[in-house]
Amino acid sequence: MNDLIEDLRAAMWSVWHRRWIALAVAWGVCLLGWVVIAMIPNTYESKARVYVDVEDVLSKQLGIAGDGKEEIMRVRQTLSSAKNLEKVITATRLGEGVTERGAIDAMTGELEKKVKVTSEQDNLFEITAEIGRGDLSDAENAVLARDVVQKLLDILREEHVVGNRAGISSAIGDLDRQLEERKRELEAAEQRRLAFEAQFPDLVGGTDSLSSKVQASRADLRAVDADLAAAQSALAAISGQLSSTPRSIIGGPQATGPRAALMQAQTQLAELRSRGLTDSHPDVVAMTKQVTLLTRQAAAYGEDAGATPNPAYASLLAIRTERQATVDALQARRAALQSDFAALMASQASEPTVAAEANRISRDYDVLRTNYEKLLQDREALKTRGKVEDKASQFRFDVIQAPSVPQKPAAPNRPLLLLGVLIVGLGAGVAAAYAISQLKSSFATPQQLEKAFDLPVIGSISLTISDAARALEAKRMKQFAGASAGLLGIFVILVTIEFVSIGTIA
Repeated sequence: MNDLIEDLRAAMWSVWHRRWIALAVAWGVCLLGWVVIAMIPNTYESKARVYVDVEDVLSKQLGIAGDGKEEIMRVRQTLSSAKNLEKVITATRLGEGVTERGAIDAMTGELEKKVKVTSEQDNLFEITAEIGRGDLSDAENAVLARDVVQKLLDILREEHVVGNRAGISSAIGDLDRQLEERKRELEAAEQRRLAFEAQFPDLVGGTDSLSSKVQASRADLRAVDADLAAAQSALAAISGQLSSTPRSIIGGPQATGPRAALMQAQTQLAELRSRGLTDSHPDVVAMTKQVTLLTRQAAAYGEDAGATPNPAYASLLAIRTERQATVDALQARRAALQSDFAALMASQASEPTVAAEANRISRDYDVLRTNYEKLLQDREALKTRGKVEDKASQFRFDVIQAPSVPQKPAAPNRPLLLLGVLIVGLGAGVAAAYAISQLKSSFATPQQLEKAFDLPVIGSISLTISDAARALEAKRMKQFAGASAGLLGIFVILVTIEFVSIGTIA
């Protein structure tokens, strides 16, 4: 540790002993550095903040809204593209006197480094331009920075508002031309289809359509068969019920004649037998004889003697007539379907070449019609979008912060650079003085001498200074202090000038 302290003391003494060399080097380095800093042109920064409104309710309702995030990403990527930056150069003072292609490309590459488009939020981004040309004054650089940002905003409006409308008009024109071509092709295909259908009506729509017709006819035939079976079953049921129902009702409170008497006698005979009387019982025998007599009398008068019409029989007869009509209609329908089905099967089985032609004609017509309808829908959607954007663009660009002429330079930070040059100059002076001391063969302390020769040092002789030498040394110290103060004074003056000049553009 003592050795380190001794080395440090020796180095400080060596530098101090050659302080005028150190101060001269510091003056030279500082003056040179400050001159270089003074030659660096001020760079002025202008910025603008733009908000992209992607929430267009009308466009969404019409189904023509695009993806806003993709649009914002496209804005960020294309706004600072070489093509747009070249437009900025040619439209501002940057392009004055520049005519060669190579010079324009070089200037475009340089400007690309100075223009930044950054996103602050999803819908908000910032455009920044830094301009600092040595051939222009501070005021001209500040105005040029503002002009560059303003031109970028103008390009933004042109490409994403006016450009969208021009693109829509161009797209509508292309669609109109395509629609006209598809229309002619569709009309020709329709004429071929009509001619084929007139010659082969069963093959309308091709074999796919014919197969569908066969399947539909088969399904209809099955349905009619099922309905016919149900109707026949219902007819048989009502016929059976009708056969067991008498046409007229014999008896009743108003019935008279032999038939009514016979029924009354039969009722009484059944009552006697129900009481357990045998056929040999006198009452049963007498009632049996009466029934036999009344039976002969009823037969002599006929079946309807003493009978009234049965309303249930009439109702069932009407129902059977209706169901019979239904069965007849279904049978006629079934016969017609069988005839159509047979004709379709015959058409399907015969002339496969004609069926293939029907397929081709039908397929071509369907494809052309589908393409034509899609193109028509796309054209109408574009027309609707164009009308919407005439009054409100789908993506509205709102300038939140307009570009302005900057009043303070963004770079360089001259006070910090001046301080850095001062520190570097002082360090260079100390380093130069120490380096020169290392080239000399003298020793600052007895310990250095002892270490250098590895021999013991008996003693050292102190320097004796006379009054005249002491006065001369004091005078030189004042001169050194004045020279050092002068260097610091120049630094302070330069820094003061920089702070005073900030905010004033000449």
